[in-house]
Amino acid sequence: MDFINKKILNEIYVSSITETDPINPIKTKLNLNESEINSKIDELVTNSFVNNDRKSLTQTGRDSIKVVLAGGVFDIIHPGHIHTLNAAKQLGDVLVVVVATDNTAVKMKKRRPLHSQEQRQELLNSLTMVDLCLVGQEDDIFKTVDRVRPQIIALGYDQVHQEKFITDGCKRIDLNAQVARLQSPVPEFSSSIIEKEYGESIHGI
Repeated sequence: MDFINKKILNEIYVSSITETDPINPIKTKLNLNESEINSKIDELVTNSFVNNDRKSLTQTGRDSIKVVLAGGVFDIIHPGHIHTLNAAKQLGDVLVVVVATDNTAVKMKKRRPLHSQEQRQELLNSLTMVDLCLVGQEDDIFKTVDRVRPQIIALGYDQVHQEKFITDGCKRIDLNAQVARLQSPVPEFSSSIIEKEYGESIHGI
């Protein structure tokens, strides 16, 4: 499959998650006019990659793209996050990032996040390697996993999730996903450390 068709499938997949029209994102990212996009989508429908609704992928289309899911609090974006997200994107075609809700962030970090879940979502959606950022579910993280149905779940170097917990949860929703543990070249960076050092520098002024 050529580059343009693959990218169109990526955008249709993302739009099916957000329940939005894929035409404008395709037009912006691929620099195609609407006539060219419709012609490409017609071809993908004919070849059974896209459903007749032109807004969702067939199973063949879905199987032809690799979706990677990563998650975290992402309260203060630092070099470790950037490296991890770039590494996660390199594992597949589409990178979906799930940010923890404010309440979940409190449970994980034992403090209120500096930025709201909506602000963190907006920030991550602005990063070039992130195709889609979603706010997670508080009661069951696998509800979001089931919504995304990734082939790969990427865990950051500082995430406490155990691979067995992830694989067991995926089995519960009948998802055969690979778990990838990512490493960071700058593991000494963390949002908590940055916040602590920033706070100390402010008090020292």
